[in-house]
Amino acid sequence: MEVNHYFDDQVLSLSFENSNGLSSVGVMEPGNYEFLTSQNERMVVISGAFLVQRENDPEPLLYSDGEEFHVTNDQTFNVEVTEPTAYLCEYS
Repeated sequence: MEVNHYFDDQVLSLSFENSNGLSSVGVMEPGNYEFLTSQNERMVVISGAFLVQRENDPEPLLYSDGEEFHVTNDQTFNVEVTEPTAYLCEYS
């Protein structure tokens, strides 16, 4: 496992690899964050909510408990978080 720190420790995650491949599970504190993907990502909201704006979305979309979204590699996306939110990210 590896601990990852982003945005002055406002986003923390644990990376791990298992039979499903590379994944991370983490928590984001309230704020606005911009990410750039290097692989395809499947993001699942475990608890809380994300307001997500991907490059090709006409407007931001809200994802909450149990919902998922996908982001292709080499794409920038923005996430707005209004309460501490836990997530799972699977890479492919």
